[in-house]
Amino acid sequence: MDALLSSINYKDPLWIAFAFSCGALVRLIGLPPLVGFLLAGFGLNYFGAEGGDFLSEMADLGVTLLLFTIGLKLKVKDLLQTEVWATALGHIVIFSGVSAAYLLAFQYLQLPLFDKLSLTNALIIGFALSFSSTVFVVKTLEEGGDFVARFGQIAIGVLIIQDLAAVAFLGISEAKMPSLWAGVLIIVLLLIKPLLVKLLEKIGHGELQLLFGLTLALGGASLFEAVDMKADLGALVFGILLANSAKAEELAKVLFGIKELFLVGFFLSIGMAGLPDINTLIVVPLLLVLIVIKSGLFFWLFSKFKVSTFSATKASLALGNYSEFGLIVAMVAVSKSMIGTEWLVIMAVLVSVSFAVSAIINSFSSDIYSRFQGSLSHYQHKQAIADEDNIDLTNVKILVFGMGRVGVGAYQYLSKDSDVLGLDFDEEVVEKHKAAGRKVLLANVTAIDFWSQLGIKNSAVDWILLCAPNLHANITTAKLAREWGFTGFISASARYEDEEAELLAHGVNSVFNIYAEAGVGLAITGQEHYQSYRQQQQQT
Repeated sequence: MDALLSSINYKDPLWIAFAFSCGALVRLIGLPPLVGFLLAGFGLNYFGAEGGDFLSEMADLGVTLLLFTIGLKLKVKDLLQTEVWATALGHIVIFSGVSAAYLLAFQYLQLPLFDKLSLTNALIIGFALSFSSTVFVVKTLEEGGDFVARFGQIAIGVLIIQDLAAVAFLGISEAKMPSLWAGVLIIVLLLIKPLLVKLLEKIGHGELQLLFGLTLALGGASLFEAVDMKADLGALVFGILLANSAKAEELAKVLFGIKELFLVGFFLSIGMAGLPDINTLIVVPLLLVLIVIKSGLFFWLFSKFKVSTFSATKASLALGNYSEFGLIVAMVAVSKSMIGTEWLVIMAVLVSVSFAVSAIINSFSSDIYSRFQGSLSHYQHKQAIADEDNIDLTNVKILVFGMGRVGVGAYQYLSKDSDVLGLDFDEEVVEKHKAAGRKVLLANVTAIDFWSQLGIKNSAVDWILLCAPNLHANITTAKLAREWGFTGFISASARYEDEEAELLAHGVNSVFNIYAEAGVGLAITGQEHYQSYRQQQQQT
C-alpha cells in the first residue's frame, strides 16, 4: 500500500475528479457510469494526459479483486455444462477464422495496414478479437442485478473458459510453463481449504473480514505469480476455495466498494491506452462491425446447445465486446514479431470503443429482445433447457419476487394468512427454500418470456412484492408486470430516497425503505415485546 500511495502523481487526483464528472453526467442520462469513465479516458488521451503508476496500480488491484469476487460466486459445475465450454471453444475457433477472412478481404481494397497482413497475422488478430472482457461483462451484470441469473452464469462460464484459453496461448507463445512448485501449491491449497473456510466463518464481520478478503486476493495473486502462473488466475482460484462458505456472499459485498473504486482506474487506463492516428480511425470502425458477427455467433451456438432464446440473447449481447485480454495477446504477438506494432494502438482504441458501444446496447438489451422476440424465437432449440420452473398461479394471492433476507421475511409473515408464492432466479436459493418447506420456484422475473407465459392478468394474484436487492431489477419487473396486465398492488423495497421516487414512477404503489423504516420495525416489535413483558410483570 505504501508503494501505491507513493506512486500518486499530483495530476492523478485531477484525472479521477474528471472521471467522476463524466460518470455523473452519463448517469444523469440513464447510462452506466463506466461509459463516463471510458469517455474521460478518451478525453484525457486526446489532450495528451498520461496516467501515472497510481492509476496503473488501481487498475491491477481492481481486476485482481474482481476475479476474486467472481471466484466467490462461481459454481464450478456450470463450467462443465456443454452449452458453456463447447460454446466458448467453438466460438474462439469459428470467430478467429471468420475474422481472419474478414481482415484479408480488405487487402483487395488496398487499405492501410490490411495490405501488409499475412494469413498468420490475420489469424492472430482474429484470435485476439475473439475474447470478451471479463471486467466489463461482470460489471454490467452486477449493475443490472443479473449475476446469478441463468444467462449471467452462462456468460461468466464462457469468459472463464476464454481466460483459460488466453493463459494457454500466453504460456505457449512465451515458452513459459508453470514451475514444478505450481503442482505443490495446488495440493497445499486443496489441503488448507477447510481451514480457510473455517477461518472466514469465525472472524465475524467488519474490518477483519475485509482484511481477510484482501489478504487472500492479493496473496493468491502473488503466490501464483511466484510459480510462473498468471496472477489474476490465483485471485480467481482463492475465491473459488471459499465459494461454498456460508459467508462467501457477505465477503463479496464487503469487498464491493473497494473493487468498484479500483476499477475506475482500469476503465480510465483503457481509455488512455493509445492515441489514434488517421489509420486507426479507418481501421477501428471496420473492426467494430465484427461485434455484430461476434454476438450473432454466440447466439447461434447457444441456441444449438439448447439455451433458451431469452438467455441466449442476453448472454450474447453481454459478450458482444472486445477484451483487455485481446490487448495482452496482441502485446505478446508484437513482442514475437507476429504482428506489427501499429496493431497495439488499434487494439487499445478498439477495446475502449467496444466497451462504450456495448454498455449502451446492454442498457437496452431487454427492449432489444422485446422488439425482435418473434424473429429470435425461430432459432430456439425444440428441446431448449428450461430456465425456470413451471408456475401455476391457481389460488395464489401474493407473489414475492426475490427470496433473500427481505423476501423471506415478507414470505414468512404473509404466508400465515394467505397463499403466497416466492420466486427467485438463483437455483441454490430456491433449493434451500424448498428444503425448508417453503413454496418457492425458480424464475427470472425480469424476462419478457416469463411474463408472456405467466398469465398474470387472469390470475387471482392481487399483490406483488419486489424484494430484489437491485433497483434496476425491481424497476424492470414492475414495468413488465404492468405491461402484461397486472392491475393489482405492487410493493417494493428500496435503500435510498431517490430509489423510492424511481420505483413510484414505474408503477409501484408502495415503497418500503429498508434503512429508514428499520427503526420503525424495531419500535413495533419492541413495543409488542414490551407490552407482553409488562403483562407478565403485573401477573407476578
